[in-house]
Amino acid sequence: MCGRYAASRRPEDLVGLFGVEKWEPTETLAPDWNVAPTKSVHAVLERPLKDAADRRPVRQLRAMRWGLVPSWAKSPEGAAKMINARAETVHEKPSFRRAFESRRCLLPADGYYEWVTGAGERELEEKGRKKRSRKQPYLVTPADGSVMALAGVYEFWRDPTLPGDHPQAWWVTCSVLTTEAEPEPFATGGAQDGAGPRSLAEIHPRMPLVLPPDRWDAWLDPARTDPAELRSLLAPPPAGLVRAYPVATAVSDVRNNGPELLTELEAPEEATLF
Repeated sequence: MCGRYAASRRPEDLVGLFGVEKWEPTETLAPDWNVAPTKSVHAVLERPLKDAADRRPVRQLRAMRWGLVPSWAKSPEGAAKMINARAETVHEKPSFRRAFESRRCLLPADGYYEWVTGAGERELEEKGRKKRSRKQPYLVTPADGSVMALAGVYEFWRDPTLPGDHPQAWWVTCSVLTTEAEPEPFATGGAQDGAGPRSLAEIHPRMPLVLPPDRWDAWLDPARTDPAELRSLLAPPPAGLVRAYPVATAVSDVRNNGPELLTELEAPEEATLF
């Protein structure tokens, strides 16, 4: 799954990297090394500009809330549970189907966090000697230091309690697509050097769907609406492009936020983790 990630790149850098044509500085978000559900995030999307005579799709960098609220929802309650959409079923689920067909986006990230229960902790839990196991957080990030482009879908929701001209009358929310985690061993050093999990599948059975640059244009193109064609874009990226390493447990508290959360530990904080 994807329940927490880091997004620290400046909007100016994202504009160049993703070929953005339109970006409103008023939607600038501060670097966030601990993005949690319901927070505002940057997203790259293509759609016509509001009130523009030219109705061609324009690539934009927008701010939206993480946790999708379907357009037909009566309230935004439950948005925190709609942070992920399974790539295998996104085309048929009522909450995501329409967004998948015409409102797709990319969510730039430095990497995402996952928590792993160590062998020693699991053994104590199974014996009933520990009610709640201690989990070690890992950061999964591109091995070459590039930006992750997480596949996402977004939706508009009208708050019926506010007048139409209220600045918060319309919500723009999103969800990250997930797929089966790679079982292949990591290709580079880090957590896999004898001190941690050796593949993404050993960390969690699911992973966010990261789209390589050669799929960005097709994924963002709102003219592509055929579900079968779109599903062909949902294949996992080639294996061996990411690494994973342990980070401080401070990231487990969403109130902690800073570049130190990305610092690689020499070994998991729990010596008996693996």
